Amino acid sequence: MSFSILQPGRILFGRGVVAQAPALIRSLGARVLVVHGASGRHIDVLSQGLADLDAESQWLPCAGEPTLVMLEDAIYNTRGFAPDVVLGIGGGAVLDMAKALAALIPSPTPALDHLEVVGHGLPLSAPPLPFIAIPTTAGTGAEVTKNAVIGARGQKVSLRDDRMIARVAIVDPALTDGCPWPVTLASGLDAVTQVIEPYLSIKATPYTDALSEPAIAPGFAALLRLHRAEDPIARDTLAWTSLCGGLALANGGLGAVHGFSGVIGGRTGAAHGAICGALLGPVLAMNRRLTNGAARARADHVCNLLAGVLGCASESAPQAIADWAHGAGLPGLADLGLAPQDLPEVALASGDASSMKGNPVKPGIPDLIVALTAAMR
Repeated sequence: MSFSILQPGRILFGRGVVAQAPALIRSLGARVLVVHGASGRHIDVLSQGLADLDAESQWLPCAGEPTLVMLEDAIYNTRGFAPDVVLGIGGGAVLDMAKALAALIPSPTPALDHLEVVGHGLPLSAPPLPFIAIPTTAGTGAEVTKNAVIGARGQKVSLRDDRMIARVAIVDPALTDGCPWPVTLASGLDAVTQVIEPYLSIKATPYTDALSEPAIAPGFAALLRLHRAEDPIARDTLAWTSLCGGLALANGGLGAVHGFSGVIGGRTGAAHGAICGALLGPVLAMNRRLTNGAARARADHVCNLLAGVLGCASESAPQAIADWAHGAGLPGLADLGLAPQDLPEVALASGDASSMKGNPVKPGIPDLIVALTAAMR
């Protein structure tokens, strides 16, 4: 047995821990670039605290999932400020933008040199600035991963380097309280997907198993509770699931859902979590059908866990989770902008995606088209 573990140097989790953020940020520098969501939700938590500590700050809104154009404009507009530290406070898109800026503001080489697939995928040519992550949604786990997802040339691709891992990740579930249901649903299904896929991954380790498997049923059950009513305990559980998923995927990889999502997101511009939610049931059904031996046992175990939450038979769990998500308001891939005639091309492109390499079995193109068709609704 041999594996390594990559994670932030410090992780704070719990209600109220965000109060520690200003002092932690200030300990890394006096000039702070703050990347936040377009609404500015929760930035008041930090602005006064930073001012009280004599920190100079520049505030940069991130209006959506970052693209190469957005990233290059942000680099140009923030380099003159010369930040000592970069803070991201927001959803996964905001954290990805902040992480990418921390990596590329010091870089003498352009972003395209370091992007995978559409660029050269080269290691960073200069050490990144210190990065602190504060998520305000429970979904992507981006606060504890080493990559930033960027839209470029019609694809979602990664900027990736071990040094991009956050110095500090501050996960305060209270920041997710009152998050609108469509966002909670899409990001929550992404969080659940990201504890399922590392558990099924061919790259799974005892470390990723210890994080992912115990979070599957509680995470999905918390999402069902939040569909019925706002519930702080469910918010806490879903935030923990998201954190576990981020740590697990960073160290054990993902699978076909995320292999599809980068390609579909690049083509349609649809939200990452919604794409993953639409694909979770169909891909789980595909993997259960195609695997055998230990891989099939793991897929069956996931189905058993989900069936226990949904109150259905194990073999019905993939369809039941898809039906529940659709009934709860999640759109299918067709409503997210994918056309039926796109499916063969999407299947072909997804088969070569980096996340697909972790899938417990290598699906054929017909298998991928079947899963996509089921997710169209």
